[in-house]
Amino acid sequence: MHWPHRIPPLFRPALLIALPWLLAGCAQTSGLGYYWQGLRGHLQMLQAARPLPEWIASSDTPPALRERLQLAQRARAFAVTELHLPDNASYHRYADLHRAAAVWNVVAAPPDSLTLHTWCFPVTGCIGYRGYFAEAHAREHAAQLAAEGLEVSVYGVPAYSTLGYLNWLGGDPLLSTFVQWPEGDFVRLLFHELAHQVVYAKDDTQFNESFATAVERLGSARWLSTQAGPEARAAFAASEARRREFRALTRAARERLSALYAQNAREALAPEALAAMKSEAMQDFRARYAVLRAGWLAALDGAPSPAQIAGYDRWVAEANNAAFGAQAAYDGWVPAFEALFAREARDWPRFYDAVQQLAALPAARRHEALCALHPAAPLETLCARHPHPTPPPARP
Repeated sequence: MHWPHRIPPLFRPALLIALPWLLAGCAQTSGLGYYWQGLRGHLQMLQAARPLPEWIASSDTPPALRERLQLAQRARAFAVTELHLPDNASYHRYADLHRAAAVWNVVAAPPDSLTLHTWCFPVTGCIGYRGYFAEAHAREHAAQLAAEGLEVSVYGVPAYSTLGYLNWLGGDPLLSTFVQWPEGDFVRLLFHELAHQVVYAKDDTQFNESFATAVERLGSARWLSTQAGPEARAAFAASEARRREFRALTRAARERLSALYAQNAREALAPEALAAMKSEAMQDFRARYAVLRAGWLAALDGAPSPAQIAGYDRWVAEANNAAFGAQAAYDGWVPAFEALFAREARDWPRFYDAVQQLAALPAARRHEALCALHPAAPLETLCARHPHPTPPPARP
């Protein structure tokens, strides 16, 4: 089952004008300058993209890149035939961006909450992050938010989705920012971005990102078990073990902070007391990470430290409410979606239909249904507000 986005030719020029709003959540710092950088940045990316067969056939293409683009072709076909992800123009072209990230996202949260600040746009709705094609512009906006008293985080994003709206322009391309990732991580990102073209719930970042994360996890597991070689499976298993342990660590820290902020909301703690308790929670988080990291390095037994560990190091060093809030958006509902996939007999079209039904519900009912699918969801979700949720109806 596929969900093509057919845009009538008459409306395509107007859509180009609207492009900055499409990119706003995934892409000057305010006003027209912000929208212009989104339009210009994406069009430059499209202009740099060439069809995969051209890159593969060119004698100028390095062998390692040629091999990876051939892998991308196989993974793209697998996404359609095995995962029933959209069969369209996306990820059939490649662009070398000559930079470290596709865009840089800015996220922000109050000093006493993990709830992300949101920005609202006509097409994407209200979302908890704002993207820039230039890191300097992202950091400029982050500084403005920090001056307003918010905690902010800026992080590079290797890819983003235009939700299928621009497949008539060639679709979203493969990018140099992630194409050389280890095989398992590469295919999971590809599946994640394609999942955004299947279902999108306006104004619900956590729903959208958790759904795509569930698809990437389930899809990459299928790929690795049927398509990858032993070396790729072993590398991914080690990477996934670290990722799983880190998720557990950060989830525990989020729950501790959430409980603290809930206590503050109830009791109006003195600012000094709140600051001390928050500092203690963060110090404990970083101490626990140091222990976890030491175990990772010991397991490597003298081998070079993977780049992922350096990424974890940076995240922990800069962790704050905004960083924790953004992370929650990517995995908060994942267990519920995985439970829904199992309930739908691991049938991809049935699963997507069930998710579309959830996306069509009002937000409160949608969250109730997700809580019913996985009552033990993390504290930062809305499950605490729905002690007796009603599960969504099962399909026959």
